[in-house]
Amino acid sequence: MTRENPLLKKTITIAQLNEIIDVELGPSEPITMTQERINLFAEATGDWQWIHTDPERAASTPVGTTIAHGFLVLSLTAGMNQQLLNIEDAPSRLNYGLDRVRFPASVPTDSVLRGFTTLKSFAQASSGIQLKFEVRVEAEGIVKPVCITEFISVIPGTRLIQHGEA
Repeated sequence: MTRENPLLKKTITIAQLNEIIDVELGPSEPITMTQERINLFAEATGDWQWIHTDPERAASTPVGTTIAHGFLVLSLTAGMNQQLLNIEDAPSRLNYGLDRVRFPASVPTDSVLRGFTTLKSFAQASSGIQLKFEVRVEAEGIVKPVCITEFISVIPGTRLIQHGEA
């Protein structure tokens, strides 16, 4: 994998996808994981587990504070990916799914997160061009990544141009 310059973001065309295979882009702009953001996610999902939403009770845990929901961190990966890679001739990019998700470390409240993305492959699918990325989220001061996922998106209704086609 090739690691590009800090704060590298790319704007490319569909024809240039092959040029960024295995090139890590990032970091994304920082996102602070506030208690307010965590509570809003709890409200939206109904996941009010105390380790996320009760700072007084969480103060007695080894982390010493509340931690973000893993799925909240995961939900940020789509925006980080879009921020780091703009495909200018793609009419849109739809989230298609995930092949693998891991949360190697917890995200304490007020952590600052940044994302990195690497295009691993792309292929023609019946619905359009399918892109597979490895997206990694890191938190300042935490050695391990806080989320790693194989993220799949689709550029709907588009075809890869084959060599010799116009």
